[in-house]
This record gives sequence, C-alpha cells and structure tokens, in this order.
Amino acid sequence: MLAPEVPMSHSVAGEPSSAGRRAAPLTTAVYSAAEWDLLTSLPGRVIVAAAAPGTGRPRRTVAAGLAGLDAVAAGRAFDSDLVRAVVVAIYARHDGAGEPVDRFTDVVDLLAACRAATRVLRRRADPADSAAYRQWVQSVAARVCGAAATTGAPPLPPAPADRRFLDRLGVALGLR
Repeated sequence: MLAPEVPMSHSVAGEPSSAGRRAAPLTTAVYSAAEWDLLTSLPGRVIVAAAAPGTGRPRRTVAAGLAGLDAVAAGRAFDSDLVRAVVVAIYARHDGAGEPVDRFTDVVDLLAACRAATRVLRRRADPADSAAYRQWVQSVAARVCGAAATTGAPPLPPAPADRRFLDRLGVALGLR
C-alpha cells in the first residue's frame, strides 16, 4: 500500500486566515501508511478512552461521545493543514478502513500511541502543525471529560480521575 502524501504546514502566528493565502504549503512531510493510520485513528481512540468509565471516573452519557465527535469536527477550522487533513481522512473513512476502535481501549495502550504519534510528529511535521495536532487531540479528550461536568446544573468541576487522565494524556502528547 502506498503511503498518502499529505502536505502539511501552518500559517505564521498572527497571520489572518485566508482560503487562498498561498498556493503551496510551506512545509511538506510524507507519512508512511502506518504513521498516517496512527495520526488519523488517535482522535477516535481518545474519545473512546475518555468516555469509558474507570476507577473514580463518572459514567458518560451519549452527550459526552457527541462532544468528542464535535471536537474532532472542530478540527476542520484549525489553522493547521495537518489537523484539517486528519479530519478529512477521518470523515473519508466511510468503508470502515483503518484500525478498529476497541470499545475498551486500554489507557496504557492509548498513552503509548500518543507517545508514538508525538515521536512521528517530531520527526516529520512542521513544529506548528505538530503542536496544533497534539493540542487538538488533548482538546478532544477535554471535551469528552467536560461533557460529564456540564450535565448538572450548575456545571460540575471535572472529577479528579478525569483531571489525572487529562494530565497523563498531556504528558504523553508532550504538552506538559
């Protein structure tokens, strides 16, 4: 299988967003099929892990899963070619291609996948695209965990176990 050639770049900080601002990306990186599958499957794995109840973590509702899907879709508006390309690839997977997302994603395996993705991004991606992708993946988990905190009136603070999960995820993504 040939690896998809995906151009990646990120605009200069502070540059106004414009659909036709440049004809070619500033930085190009080509990911292997395995690397691309890792990058495109990670957001879904994060949703599953963040939505799964665990020790000290609350039961999640459908709203939590929907919040995660909404956070993935929000990647379409990111000022990062990498994040937008990953979202396009996720939505293009209508045939069930790619790694199946296990309902009981092990957090240890998820954190290992996050560290692997961080290594791939460090080697292959523009630093701004790398940071945007890692922050986006973290925001997906935060939206799922936060959905449980907003179901009450008034909104509840995240459970301590959710804060620990998000902290561990942030470390694995190289954000902390």
